[in-house]
Amino acid sequence: MKMENTTFNVRAYGRTELGQMYSPDVAAETAWRRLRLWIARYPGLTERLKETGYSARQRMFTPAQTMLIVEALGEP
Repeated sequence: MKMENTTFNVRAYGRTELGQMYSPDVAAETAWRRLRLWIARYPGLTERLKETGYSARQRMFTPAQTMLIVEALGEP
């Protein structure tokens, strides 16, 4: 749960962990699928992630990848 006046901590996140931060009201697998869909639909985000070494098979987002996601989608 996000509190007022807090900032998002950019670090490595598991893909499901980050998905659940964006969609805490759904099951873990659904949260990851939803995040994956948002990433795919955001113009240029997939390409920028790939420039950092992102692969659809990886289980963790690096801090740099997390920052790109947060810049595109906003803080969870």
